[in-house]
Amino acid sequence: MSVRSAISTIMRAIRVTEFGGPQVLKLETNVPVPRPSEDQVLIKVHAAGINPVDTYIRSGTYAVKPTLPYTPGKDVAGVVEEMGSKVKHLKKGDRVYSMAVASGGYAEYCTSASTGTKLLHSNLTFEEGAGVGIPYYTAYRALVIIGGAKPGETVLIHGASGAVGLACVQIAKSRGLHVLGTAGSEAGIDLILRNGCDAAFSHREDGYAAKIMEATSNNGPQIIIEMLANVNLEKDLEMISKRGRIVVVGNRGSVEITPRIAMQKECIVTGMLLFNASQNEMDEIDAAVSAGMRDGWVKPPIGKTYTLDQAPAAHNDVINNQGTLGRLIIKVC
Repeated sequence: MSVRSAISTIMRAIRVTEFGGPQVLKLETNVPVPRPSEDQVLIKVHAAGINPVDTYIRSGTYAVKPTLPYTPGKDVAGVVEEMGSKVKHLKKGDRVYSMAVASGGYAEYCTSASTGTKLLHSNLTFEEGAGVGIPYYTAYRALVIIGGAKPGETVLIHGASGAVGLACVQIAKSRGLHVLGTAGSEAGIDLILRNGCDAAFSHREDGYAAKIMEATSNNGPQIIIEMLANVNLEKDLEMISKRGRIVVVGNRGSVEITPRIAMQKECIVTGMLLFNASQNEMDEIDAAVSAGMRDGWVKPPIGKTYTLDQAPAAHNDVINNQGTLGRLIIKVC
């Protein structure tokens, strides 16, 4: 029996036939299983990660729109079922994670570029593996490559209880930084402290910025990783140390700032988009994340799991929440 004949020819998958709200995410049960090209692998998906960008794409507001119909999802973890003819570094049965999904991750099977498919360490479950890709690669690039974080520096993760924020906390601690974080709930504050924050603050509390300044002897953090710039950027400018760096990772609107503060601080404000990373940068991140899985400090906290048919609820929750608490995951099998 051939490998292909041993694999089911149809699968369950979420399909989007029109752009719109979460209700356009429809579970279909007769979707053809995709076939990998010569440089792809076919993955039997055990878990898929929910990213905010998935909701922007689904709504039709993202800069790049997929051809309809499509299956959402770029982050998965699972087992290699089949390899294209040019794939030599992976084999059937390998436990893997990927953020290079080609056919869509909210499905029982997906194809993925082999170069973006990485071995998942036995230290991590499949659910945790689906939380590695985009969150940890984004966090590392923002903090280390763009932010230039150095041991002994103080970093503020402004919005630390979400998937990227918690990844930033873990990476910063592993590299010897003093880590401050904010969250929007008591549960979020407890979560970021348990994951390595040296001090935590509620960004819903009046005057929290003053407390952050007090915690830094009124010098301010040298680095701020900003998850919601349209709300927080002016505060960031007020808090950042002289010649500090503010790295914007998340934003959902426009903002008015006071440029004179940036002049006085001589600080740098820069954006960061993971998919602008060079191959050398991706190789560096691959090595760091692999070491982190091996050494135990890459450990994505799972906030909530969903079934495939609950994808609309997952999309609502990743955007409309009172304080994120780790990674949201669709458990496929």
